[in-house]
Amino acid sequence: MRDVVVTGIGLISCAGEGVEAHLAALKSGAAPRTDIETFAPYPVHPVAQPDYDKQIAKKADQRQMEPWQKLGCFAAGLALESAGVKDDADLKSRMHLVVAAGGGERDYAVDGQILTGLRSADNPGVFLNERLMSDLRPTLFLAQLSNLLAGNISIVHGVTGASRTFMGEESSGIDALRVAQARIASGQNDIFLVGGAYNAERPDALLIYEMGGFLWKKPHRPVWDRPADGGGLILGSGACFLVLESREHATARGATAFAAITGVTSDRHRRNAGSVGEKLRAQAAVLGAKPDVVLSGATGVKGITEDEQAALKALAPNAAIHATADLIGHTMEAQAPAGVALAAALIAKGEASDALVTSVGHWRGEGAVRVTKAG
Repeated sequence: MRDVVVTGIGLISCAGEGVEAHLAALKSGAAPRTDIETFAPYPVHPVAQPDYDKQIAKKADQRQMEPWQKLGCFAAGLALESAGVKDDADLKSRMHLVVAAGGGERDYAVDGQILTGLRSADNPGVFLNERLMSDLRPTLFLAQLSNLLAGNISIVHGVTGASRTFMGEESSGIDALRVAQARIASGQNDIFLVGGAYNAERPDALLIYEMGGFLWKKPHRPVWDRPADGGGLILGSGACFLVLESREHATARGATAFAAITGVTSDRHRRNAGSVGEKLRAQAAVLGAKPDVVLSGATGVKGITEDEQAALKALAPNAAIHATADLIGHTMEAQAPAGVALAAALIAKGEASDALVTSVGHWRGEGAVRVTKAG
């Protein structure tokens, strides 16, 4: 099996743009930038608005993308720059792409018109079908497909190898990493661009998670403190992409690796009291993890958060344990890639040598990644 290394990191969130901004925010320990008014009573962590022109040169491309797509394309460009391959058209033509993505965003004007009309329609079913056929244009529908992020990355950045898009909230981020790491380790491919993006600043997303009882409705509190007061997650807008490649491939092109990914585990089980902790302990054992730092994707949701915290304290009693949601909010599909990015950056800075990144989904899905020194 070949070694898999991280050679590029692209990260944007409420903490800022790029690795250094996120490491500085992590070191400061300050509460992340939070908007408590726009969607009150639900706080969100709004993204630090980037200059999209730096990574998406054509205004026409920007206009046809929804916010989550623009964030993803921007982070992908940062990752390619970080890896030193942004201008290597030949290499990008061979680079494979794996994206973790949710569904597209709603057209609120059309939704409002349809809902208003339904109230007075003589035949609501017929009215609904007619409006959906006439108001939701094919181009609008296509713009909401999850694989459009991968398509935009291919168009904007010229990454034209094979492409895969995974859906499934937090689990999709873990599985995107798992597939890329496994294919490189097995020798099937040499280099991947992998990551995800999420826009939390949208009423329809908040509605979905509130209907499930998952949202935090009070002023910001750290992840580990929320369960004692009912628990809940605070969504955050952001994106993270990584360039992963075999050690041999990176060496041959003179690239410097941030860190190595030595293993990725992903699972899904029916939860009960204590089961999340049991699953994480089993996954850490499979990975042979002996971390001196932990980047947890814990949500703050009651039950699973305390379970994970107890398991991590037992697994790594001397490790620094960070909840990535305390830095960037909960970015769903991008949460696991962001955790790996932070772990790799800490290792590259010499502030850690062996890291464990966890991803426990707010409802289902458990995963872990072991990140170690590249040398």
